[in-house]
Amino acid sequence: MAAFEPNNPGYRAAAIAMFERQPAMHTLGIVIVRLAPGEVELAMLHSAAFTQQNGFVHAGIITAGLDNACGVAAFTLMPSEADILTVEFKTTLLAPARGERFVFKAEVVKPGRTLTFCEAKAFAEHEGKTTLIATMTGTLMAMLPRATASHEPRPSHA
Repeated sequence: MAAFEPNNPGYRAAAIAMFERQPAMHTLGIVIVRLAPGEVELAMLHSAAFTQQNGFVHAGIITAGLDNACGVAAFTLMPSEADILTVEFKTTLLAPARGERFVFKAEVVKPGRTLTFCEAKAFAEHEGKTTLIATMTGTLMAMLPRATASHEPRPSHA
């Protein structure tokens, strides 16, 4: 992967603060394990509360981890005044989500002024083995403050 230079020298603190403001990540027990410009690794322990009818962690939970990993990776390269929003993703489920711990790794493929394209992989750690269980491609949007125009009031046409 190409090394990226962050637009925000305080990218690390900003990305951690953005992540910490997400109640969904707290609920799922997802934490940041590693963070670098354009890259992140998140992890989550197994919880029976997140399983589907066959005892595997639900695909929606895995997708949430992948989506957030893409978001954090992209956010590390955005300017300090930006916020972030996912605009598109595609998830491919490769194996059942069975494990004691789940890892979500994402990296930026192509950063842009407005849109950033990322790839992510989810791994399950089960009985000493690590298995690739899902992949994601995602497009994230930098939400930048809008400039407010100072206009004279328009005359009414009564």
